[in-house]
Amino acid sequence: MTLHEPIGVAVAQFAPTPDIDANLATIRSFSIRAAERGASVIVFPEYSSYFVNPMDDSFARHAQGLDGPFVRSLEALASELSVHIVAGLVETTDDPRRFSNTAVAVGPEEETVAVYRKQHLYDAFGQKESDWVVAGELDEPQTFEAGGLCFGLQTCYDLRFPEVTRRIVDAGAEVVLVPAEWVRGPLKEHHWRTLLTARAIENTVYVAGADHPPSIGAGNSMVVDPSGVPLATLGTQSDVVVAFVSRAVLTETRAVNPSLQLRRYGIVARARD
Repeated sequence: MTLHEPIGVAVAQFAPTPDIDANLATIRSFSIRAAERGASVIVFPEYSSYFVNPMDDSFARHAQGLDGPFVRSLEALASELSVHIVAGLVETTDDPRRFSNTAVAVGPEEETVAVYRKQHLYDAFGQKESDWVVAGELDEPQTFEAGGLCFGLQTCYDLRFPEVTRRIVDAGAEVVLVPAEWVRGPLKEHHWRTLLTARAIENTVYVAGADHPPSIGAGNSMVVDPSGVPLATLGTQSDVVVAFVSRAVLTETRAVNPSLQLRRYGIVARARD
């Protein structure tokens, strides 16, 4: 097996607004900062293209397709900086009232390399995301390659369902990227940090979660290594941090803890009610 050099993975924490151009300006600024710090992959939060609170019908009106100006701008930026960028897109659907909560990954060849539509909607803690969002189909996991490692995508509330991450890892992902809008509340910061860490430990993979900062989000964006050690973290500020991920660390961790080989259960998708 070829051991590649470590590569930089950045999590960018910012509060998206209803102004799509302003959001793109922030993404550009943080991407440049991350690239200057050595990042090859940069993860932005859920709803990076458009966000208001509480959720309303304006989301569907501001939704865009994968060939729209938001994704095209991300592709051009990724090409300019020679990086991969992952960000949350409010994507159009066939339902004029509802949209898809989509994570899109673009690469340095100025192309979209992976698309993931959130499968578990946030109908919890007094919220009802399904009033506005169409749940993603249980498609095959979306992955892409960067720096000799395989990256997979999931979104926010999916983190509470360990089968999602395990299925992505079964598809080959060694780094799991989690755009999120993890809403603040009692113990919610604790849940966020604990679940990011648990998904990393139980799958012996890196996990990188990018959240909105307070007052709406929980902040605490971070990159966690396969043993559950936080490598780079943010508190409540809007900023970007970089951690370096390594196949050598993955290999060493899995030699010591071969839990993926020892497990006796697989993952089977369940049809929605």
